[in-house]
Formats: sequence, structure tokens, C-alpha cells
Amino acid sequence: MRKKRKYEQGRKPAETAIGEEKKKAVRTKGAGLKMKLVSSGYANVVVNGKNVICKILDLVKNPANKDFTRRRIITKGAVLSVKTPEGKDISVRVTSRPGQDGLINAVTV
Repeated sequence: MRKKRKYEQGRKPAETAIGEEKKKAVRTKGAGLKMKLVSSGYANVVVNGKNVICKILDLVKNPANKDFTRRRIITKGAVLSVKTPEGKDISVRVTSRPGQDGLINAVTV
């Protein structure tokens, strides 16, 4: 048995929440940077083939973990309720990985 090497260690998940936009830069192997999204109030949504920035109203459900639904944590696959610039409330599914990509991309359900 051996212990974990430095390159094998993990990190705490970002656990992206709804709120004022906050990002955290994390150094990766090879001196790269990964932006972790700590919280965000907006999502990039594809509506009728066009990309629009929508305000996040609430998290409807998160099939990844029922505890994430209760705590309103956004991950890939989460279903959000958003308001379009026209004022319409729609339901969208997250397609990006906010904790690793640093942004929320979504498509209409």
C-alpha cells in the first residue's frame, strides 16, 4: 500500500449556488487555470436556436442528488426556472459543468 501522490489528490467541489456572480481561480497541473463558479444569477440559454442571457429564478430539481435540490446547488443536468429578457418564465436544463467551466449554459426542456 502507498499513499496518494500530489497529482492524485482531489479538491472540494464548487457547489455552485444562486446569487451574485462569484468565481474562484484554481491552479491545475501544468500551471493552467480552471475557473470554478461559486455562485451565479444568470445562465446562457439557447431559446429557439438563439443564445440569450436569462436571470435564474430558482432551482426546480437536481437529479444528481436530492440533497442538492434542497440546498439549491447547481450541477450539470439540474433543471432551473429562468426569466427571459422578454419576461417569459421558462424551464431549462444545465448542459455545462459550472464547478469546472466557470459558467452556466442551458437548453430549454
